[in-house]
Amino acid sequence: MSIGKFCRRNVVCAVPDTTIVDAAQLMRRNHIGDLIVVDTLGAERRPVGIVTDRDIVVEVVSVGLDPGLVKLGDLLTQPLVTVDEDTGYAETIRLMSNRGVRRMPVVNKAGVLVGIVSFDDLFHQLGIPLSELSGLAIREVRHEAETRK
Repeated sequence: MSIGKFCRRNVVCAVPDTTIVDAAQLMRRNHIGDLIVVDTLGAERRPVGIVTDRDIVVEVVSVGLDPGLVKLGDLLTQPLVTVDEDTGYAETIRLMSNRGVRRMPVVNKAGVLVGIVSFDDLFHQLGIPLSELSGLAIREVRHEAETRK
């Protein structure tokens, strides 16, 4: 299954000039822990970074910077790790693990943002088949006992 079929399409975005205060308020209003920073809020949003609530705490609050003056663009680190929407589920997990990221923007072939995938999303999806597999041995023994009486 491609990650584009699985990712969350409703992505909350902001531009690099957004202040940390405004970004935190946007996160709170939307009950999220990250914002995708894009170069435009128009129809073709191209991701240039991602800022998390942890970034705000570690890079701004803990060092005593004024969150009303610091902009999202000041927190961006390069390179941004993205995944193409046609990339497979397993390859996406490998990429996230290798790069050490918990959230990743999903882009189309033109580099336009189409969604986001997170560790939580993947973990939830992996849990379903793993749960099914966990009962296989028990069902197999039960099936054998019922059919070979």
